[in-house]
Amino acid sequence: MKVGPARSGRFMENQQPTSNPAPLPLGMEGDDGLHVVASLLSGLEEAAGASPELRRETAHENHLVQVRLGIASALFASLRAKHAATASHCLRVALGCSSWAAAIGLSGHQRDILETAALLHDVGKIGIPDDILRKPGRLTNDEYLEMSGHHEMGLQILSACCSNADLLDTVRYSRAWYDGSFSGFEKQGDAIPLGARMLVIADAFDAMTTDHVYRRAMSRERALAELFRHAGSQFDPRLVEQFHRELNADSFSAHADAARSWLANLSSEETNRLWGLTQNDNHQTRDCTIEDLFHEKLLQSMHDAVIFVDRRQQVLMWNRAAERLTGIPESTVVNKLWSPSLIDLREEHGSSISDNDCPLAYAVESGVQTLQRLTLRARGGNEIAVDAQVVPVFGEDGSAVGATLLMHDASSQISLEERVQQLHRKATRDPLTQLGNRAEFDRVLALFVTSHSKQKRPCALIICDIDHFKQVNDTYGHPAGDTVIVSFAGVLKQLWRPGDLVARYGGEEFVILCADCDNATATQRAEAIRGEISSIMHPELGNRPITASFGVTEIQPGDTAETMLRRADRALLQAKDSGRNMVVQLGGGLPGQATAAPAAGWLSWFRQSPKKLLLDRQLITMVPLQVATEKLRGFIADHHAEIVSIEENRVILSVDVRQSSTMRRSNERSVAFALELRFSENHSAGAENGGTRIQVAIRPKRNRSRRREETTDRARQLLVSIKSYLMAYEVAGGQIPGSDADD
Repeated sequence: MKVGPARSGRFMENQQPTSNPAPLPLGMEGDDGLHVVASLLSGLEEAAGASPELRRETAHENHLVQVRLGIASALFASLRAKHAATASHCLRVALGCSSWAAAIGLSGHQRDILETAALLHDVGKIGIPDDILRKPGRLTNDEYLEMSGHHEMGLQILSACCSNADLLDTVRYSRAWYDGSFSGFEKQGDAIPLGARMLVIADAFDAMTTDHVYRRAMSRERALAELFRHAGSQFDPRLVEQFHRELNADSFSAHADAARSWLANLSSEETNRLWGLTQNDNHQTRDCTIEDLFHEKLLQSMHDAVIFVDRRQQVLMWNRAAERLTGIPESTVVNKLWSPSLIDLREEHGSSISDNDCPLAYAVESGVQTLQRLTLRARGGNEIAVDAQVVPVFGEDGSAVGATLLMHDASSQISLEERVQQLHRKATRDPLTQLGNRAEFDRVLALFVTSHSKQKRPCALIICDIDHFKQVNDTYGHPAGDTVIVSFAGVLKQLWRPGDLVARYGGEEFVILCADCDNATATQRAEAIRGEISSIMHPELGNRPITASFGVTEIQPGDTAETMLRRADRALLQAKDSGRNMVVQLGGGLPGQATAAPAAGWLSWFRQSPKKLLLDRQLITMVPLQVATEKLRGFIADHHAEIVSIEENRVILSVDVRQSSTMRRSNERSVAFALELRFSENHSAGAENGGTRIQVAIRPKRNRSRRREETTDRARQLLVSIKSYLMAYEVAGGQIPGSDADD
């Protein structure tokens, strides 16, 4: 996969068709909710209104951009009006670049140029037709070529209102490849402006860690692996290394610091000097009403899927039930054009529904409600039946302004979320917080790991701990401490989503199990909780706030409940060691695509029938040797492995592997292995960045022929786990020199 400028454009939306997670339909009994909400929405006049949360977030972003760009914020406002998702991406990239520039000590002038270029680097999408920019599926070749032209359009727009050569060059060369292989640019290597080399890395990283209709967001670690894979060709290798170091040091992950810097340090005169214009700030925001909050709460808590479209068939709302039913996140489909093909909507007998026969388009044109049985493609591609009711929405003048689609799962399947909720209701609760208790967490964690591993669906674990809680008890007393814990639990309940498990693990420590959630999404949720916690003032503490630290991880191949918990706990310890009040994420998550093993894969063991060597595999990871050894430390810690010897680039470990994924059967038999790893830099022909080559050999400590099959299964499990931790894939290769594979 090429990251960023894929030879004719950057890591753009619409490059791939929609890819949904594994099946997880939501089955509910009865359809009362369908008809009740249909009647409520049939008279709704402002179907096009954004949610209160989105309006508040947009108002804050508008204020930041106006302070940073002055009168030139009109360009950004035009981009937001054209395509809000692109504008939000530009703002995130700009804040990330700002924090990065501050961390490495760039001058004020360099930082101003980089921030402004990042905010406006995609402004050319204003000139892309809506049917291409908002298309939810794969672009045709002609459409892709037209989309690729947005970069030149952006330069034309900026050149018409900006005479600063540094800013224009930063935007112009943000599409150039470091090795010069991307045609059309006369500069390459260090001749490319520093700001452009930084911008392309931050741009690609944000694109990879953001949800899109055609794919879920990558975890931070997998995105970093992609950057390393293309370092030296597409990206400046030294800047990729620097980006990795600063990201691990949390130097520029906190966008709030950059935002505060913008608001505190920039004046209208300074920010307008690039444009030679005067500032005219007439920005107004509309406060949300109590009625808005009730509507938002109602729609998001429904068990039936609700989708709003306007008369142009643009998606305005996609509630959580629609996310669960289809597997498509709201953030990736809102403001895009609706089409029955988006969810493969079909007639009950299986025939496809064309855009001309779309029930929503018919409702807008005719003003008639319809109720029919249809089928759609749910998570994982399986087909399920739904009762679909389409309700036209009328404006004050009596004309249709849009339509609402309500879908009730008519299948008999019971989702994982519902089963977890049933277990949660029956299980015992923590008496103080009324959250789940430790015993419930232990049970459900094993269920999560087993189910999600089997179905190859992501799930995440968040561990959070109140900072300096002992001081609260010592200073203000235990009653005050209990009040703080109850308040903390209240925030977790407020941000809890159906299908999750929130539990008090013990004392001031809490855990959240997130179903169908990857590292990127879980980290965003942890950041939201962290921000909410730190904003609450506690009267019992003298109107002071508290803070909390968070460790986040996602299930990855070879995980057990125990290794997943250890990895999250290790992330929490890193957050505390780094200063507290922060979120640290570890683990690469599930791979996007399985890498095919060579023909001599697992079957080679049966052909060789070695006495000692069970598995001998050659792996390659695209990260440098130093990063690979850091990942190995995590494997050793999470698996309680013992280091037997270390000789230059050769490590021998002793590891015990259990068959079950639950932690509670301490008397279960385990198999002891000797794990040998040899690390070397990868100098294979054609490798873009080399990376690291790892030769892995696995031997049982004891030969027991009657347990040979069980031992082999455990060895395979161990190999899958080490590949996941090292973000490595398997290649055909020779055996380790001096091994006893042929003994």
